[in-house]
Amino acid sequence: MSKTSKSTKSTKSTPKSSPKSTTKSKKSAEFITDFTQQENNLLMRILVAPQMANFSGVMHGGELLKLFDQVAYACSTRFCGIGTVTMSVDNVAFYQPIPIGSLLSLYASVNYTGKTSCEVGIKAIAQNVKDRGEAHCASGYYTMVAKSDGKPALMREFTPKSAEEKRRYANALKRRELRGNLVKK
Repeated sequence: MSKTSKSTKSTKSTPKSSPKSTTKSKKSAEFITDFTQQENNLLMRILVAPQMANFSGVMHGGELLKLFDQVAYACSTRFCGIGTVTMSVDNVAFYQPIPIGSLLSLYASVNYTGKTSCEVGIKAIAQNVKDRGEAHCASGYYTMVAKSDGKPALMREFTPKSAEEKRRYANALKRRELRGNLVKK
C-alpha cells in the first residue's frame, strides 16, 4: 500500500527509500493503516484517465459522482454485509479541479446508521504522482439503504468509538435532522 502525506506541498525532498523519515509521513502512514483496517471505513484509489476529462481538460464532475456512488456502495455493503442502494446524496462540494493523470484516493466511512440505512461520508484527495503533492478536491455524504430480496433490510448498528467517529456521528445526526422527512427509517 502506498503511503501519502496530508500536505498539499510536494514531498519531493523526502528520500523515496525512507518515506517515514519525517514525523508527518509517519503520522500519515498510521492514519491510512488505521483507516483501511476499520470495518466502517474504505479506501479506494484510481488513476484519473483521459476518458474522464470534461471540455476543460480536468476530471468531469459526473465521473467523480459515479465514483462516489461506487465507493459509498462498497463501504456500506462491506459494513452491513447486505447489498445497499443509494437513497440520497447530500452536500457534495467540489473544491478544486482534478487534473488528468492524478492518483485519486477516495476515503469513505460509515458515519451513522439508522434502522435500514446508513450515512457514508466520502473525501476525495488528488495526488500528483510526479511530485506527490496532494489536494482535497471534493467531499460528500451518501445515504445508503440495505436491501434484501428487493425490500429494505435491517442495517447493522454502528457505535462510534474514537473521538473522530463520535464527531462524525454527531454531525451525521445534524444532517439527518436537516433532511427532515426526506430520510425515513
